[in-house]
Formats: sequence, C-alpha cells, structure tokens
Amino acid sequence: MPPVKVKGHAKPKNTKKVLKRLLSYMGKFKALWLLVFLCVALSAGAGVAGSYMLKPALNNYIIPLIKTENPDFSSLVKMLVALGIIFATGALATWVNSRIMLYISSTILFRIRTDLFQKIQKLPIKYYDAHPHGDVMSRFTNDTDTLRDMFNQTVPQLLSQSITIVSVFVMMLILSPLLTLVVVITISFMLFLATRIGKKSAAGFKDNQKNIGELNGYIEELIEGQKVVKVFNHETEVISAFNKLNDKVRTAGTWANSYANVLGPLMGNLSHIQYALVAITGAFLVISARMDLGTIAAFLQYTRSFSQPVSMISQLFNSILNALAGAERIFDAIDETDEIDEGRISLVNAYEVKGRLVQSFATTGTWAWKDSADNALTELKGEVIFDHVSFGYKENKLILHDISIHAKPGSKIALVGSTGSGKTTVTNLLTRFYDVHDGNGKIIYDSKPLNEIKKTDLRRSLGMVLQDTHLFTGTIAENVKYGNPEASMYQIKKACELANADSFIKHLEKGYDTVITGDGAGLSQGQRQLLSIARAAVANPPVLILDEATSSIDTRTEKLIQDGMDRLMKGRTVFVIAHRLSTIRNADEIIVMEKGHIIERGNHDSLIALKGRYYQLCNCKTPSNSLK
Repeated sequence: MPPVKVKGHAKPKNTKKVLKRLLSYMGKFKALWLLVFLCVALSAGAGVAGSYMLKPALNNYIIPLIKTENPDFSSLVKMLVALGIIFATGALATWVNSRIMLYISSTILFRIRTDLFQKIQKLPIKYYDAHPHGDVMSRFTNDTDTLRDMFNQTVPQLLSQSITIVSVFVMMLILSPLLTLVVVITISFMLFLATRIGKKSAAGFKDNQKNIGELNGYIEELIEGQKVVKVFNHETEVISAFNKLNDKVRTAGTWANSYANVLGPLMGNLSHIQYALVAITGAFLVISARMDLGTIAAFLQYTRSFSQPVSMISQLFNSILNALAGAERIFDAIDETDEIDEGRISLVNAYEVKGRLVQSFATTGTWAWKDSADNALTELKGEVIFDHVSFGYKENKLILHDISIHAKPGSKIALVGSTGSGKTTVTNLLTRFYDVHDGNGKIIYDSKPLNEIKKTDLRRSLGMVLQDTHLFTGTIAENVKYGNPEASMYQIKKACELANADSFIKHLEKGYDTVITGDGAGLSQGQRQLLSIARAAVANPPVLILDEATSSIDTRTEKLIQDGMDRLMKGRTVFVIAHRLSTIRNADEIIVMEKGHIIERGNHDSLIALKGRYYQLCNCKTPSNSLK
C-alpha cells in the first residue's frame, strides 16, 4: 500500500480519553471488526507466504533444474500456481477489507456528525458568541475529514503493517537469528531517529488546526459581508488580514511538515543501508556454507517487508495524531454543557368549562400555563415585569443596571437609546437566551418567575422579528410556516396579507411555491423583512418582540406594512426596539436607555415636553422621520 500522506495537526491534549471515545463508536461493529482483522491477516499472510516461497523455489526447483539436462518444469509450475492462488486470496481479502472499512467509517462519521449537529442545537447562545461560525463549521468539515482519512486509510494500514511486522519477524527468526539481530539493531536506530524528529514537529502541529478554523471563519464572514466590503472599498484591508491569517496557517503547516516530510526519505534511505548490511552479512554466511541461497533470498525479501512497515507506521502516527486532534475538537463540542432549562411550567392549549380552564390536546386558540407541581392552569395573558434587573454577559461587567419595566397585557413598550445602551439585552433576557444571575433581580411573566417556565414553551409564546432576517432554503410558504409548523396554507396566506407580503408574493413566477436560496438572495431586503414579519404573524404569539423590525424597509414599504403591523400588535404585549419614530410614537410607554440605565420613561408627548434625551434623539425638527 502507498504510504499515507503526513499532515500537520495539533497533538490531542488527552489522547487516552479521545481514543476511548472513538472506541465507543467503533465498538458497535465488533463482528465486522473481527472480519476486518481476518481479512487483514489473510492479506498480510499472503505477502509473508509469498516471500517464504522464494526459499523452496530456489533450493528445490530452480537451482536443481539448472544442473538438469532435460528439466521438468511441472513441479515448478504447480508451485507457481499455488503462489498465484495465495496472492489472489490476499488480493480478495484486501478488497473485502476495504469495502467493510468503507461501510464502518461512513457509518461512524454519520453518527459523529449526527451527534455533533444534535448537540449544536442544544447549545446556549453564548457558545456561538464565543466561537466563530467558521470554527464550528470546521468541525463538520476539516476535522471529520481527518477522521475519514484515519478510518479509510490509517487504521487498515496500521492493522496490516502490524500483522506483517509480527509475521515477518517470526519468519526471520526461523530463517536466521543472526541476520534478525542485524535487522533489529538497525531498525532500533531508525525508530530512535523517527521519535526525535516526531517530537521536533510537534511544536508546529499545536496551532495548525486552530489557525485553519480561524481562517475558515474569516472567509465565511467575508463572503457573507462581500457587499459591505465593496461598498466601503475595503478589498485591500481584507486581503491584508486574510494574508496574515493565511500566513499563520502556512507557517504552522511548514514548521510541522518540515520535520515530518524529512522522515519518509530518511527512513527510506536507512532501509536501503539496512538491506545492504543484511545482504553483506548473508553473503559471508553463504560463502562459509552456513546458509543456502534460498534462505538468504527469502530473508532479504523479509528485510524489505519488515523495514517498510516500520517506516510506514512511524509516519502513520502523524496521521493518527492529526485525526485524534480533530476528534478531540469534535468531542469537546459534543461535551459542551447543554442550554440549562430547569423550568417546570409548560404551555398548553386550554378551553373554559364553567369558569375553569381545562387542558385541551387540540388547538383551541386559548393558551394556558401548566405548573407540573400541581397541574394548575393559568391563562396566558402576556404580562411581563422586569423587577430591578441587573445583568452582564460577564459577571464582572454589568450591561443592565437596576432595570424595572411593567408591560401590562396588550400594552406596547418601546425601548430607545443609542447603540450599546442595552435595548437588545432586555429582549435577550425575555427570551431566555441568557438568564438573570441570582441576586440580580427577577423577571415575572404572568405572575410566573421566568426561569420556572420551560424555555421551549416560553419561546412558543413569543414572536420575534429581528433586524437581521434569515430565510432558509425552501419555498416561501415553508419559510413563513417556520413560525408555526402546523399552519395551513390559509393561515400562511392570511399571515402574509397581515404583513402586506402577499402583494409581492403573488407577482413571483411561482407565488408561494417560489424557492428561496442563499438566504433569499433574489429578494430585496424589504421583502425579506416582510416575510420575517409574516413568519411571526403565523405563530399568533401573545407577546411580540420587534427588534429594529422596520429598519431595513424603505419609507414607502413602511407605510404599506404599518397598518398590518398595527393589526399584528393589536391585543398583544409588544416590545419594540426602533429608531424610526413612526413605529413607537403611539407606544403606551417609551423607555429611554443609556449605558444600561433607564434615564427617561413616559409617552411620546410627555417625553417631548421634558426636553431631555428623548427630545434630542427625536431631533424635533423632523419628528416624523426617525430617532437619531
């Protein structure tokens, strides 16, 4: 088999733990692994037997036939046929082994990718804040590629070469203990050099995979923001930043491979020297009549068969370290702590019987909170209270300071303020993307502590429209239905009519069956935002969060959707984060935030009369346009 290409990679921090984890996946194929071992043994055995056949071929057939006037080749032909059968058996065993390993490796990688993908769905938002998207993606691509290489190439070769080494060593001892000693001494020297060189290359391996992840993340970010790069003429700057990251990958890879690539040629040349030493020693033994030609011929073949696997195994360890480091990164992600949810209160359908709520297992249009402690049902009304809440994404750095907000059912609360004032953090707490730390106040939802409500049920009760829309590959109907998987086509169309998205959808070639790709690349920003609003509308949530929901929509489009937005907000508790005055002017309460503090609160008229920060943000010369 050709040697596996050596790749630079970080050395795993805990090799034993990673191997144990991989074995848990591999252990599910015990019967197949046994078959793999038998096939590898047959393949290696065929090679060993073929080399040994040189001895009887020379001693019993070829040399005696040289001295015969009328040689009879029938016996030699029989031996050659037997040799052909042996090699054919070895080739068949190799083919069966490769097919089985292909199945095993594909299945193991399938299960690892499945576990990893399921895990990232359970991770908290803060994990993605700390890990670039490219780094997360590299675990699915680059790291799993190294595992595929290990299972498809390294593991079969390691098994084959290990069996070959043991078999050949035994045969060499049988043929000549003295020549075997020569081989052992030279091989020991070769392994000593291989170990020293391997240690030298470890320093470059350490950062290579990390650098690749950073480079992937940067490339992904730049591809997504290519329009921004071009608009602001930042091509030169991003190329310079890319070159720096790329150079880090090049430097680490070069350092790692500068030693690793020396290993193959060095071991190859040393094996030639070893072969020459054995041949010279064997020649003296033949001359002194202590060994026959058949034995020395077979032994020389075994010498080559012994040194080549030893050299290959020394190189395979680099590939194994490469794969184990990739596996460690994957398992680190799988072992991350899931999003913690200690809630016991769930959201259920309900209907009223004699003034009392009863749970329904069919859709009723009425929602209720169900406390598992006593199975009591409480109607979902949409009352939200922030009670002296302080919060920081890092415990030693607060973003919000003593925030108190009371949103009554059906009320509209507007949050305004400069960038970084803490507006979005308020909604992050309401959705429980982050939780308030103990002793830093509390959030109450319909008289229930927010952290006692199950996160999935809490988020079912919330509709959210973000400034940065995200549409998935699929039809327009499927994207709108994302807000409510049980929605009928009638409900989808009604939601789109509510958001005034229906008018532009009808003008598309396939209407609601139009397929969106590339995050809705064929749609305008305003159209994508309208679909995002329709997606929230089809969920029919009692509480609605609009985070800069109309910031990407032009004035004309905004006028078209304003009535729809009002209908959507009617009867719901609404939290609005907006710069445009038109979206918050009629709010029941406008809360002005600055550096995590509430500095003003009231309705539009009272805040204008106050002539404070809100008055400045409105820039009273153009009160109908925007908050600046």
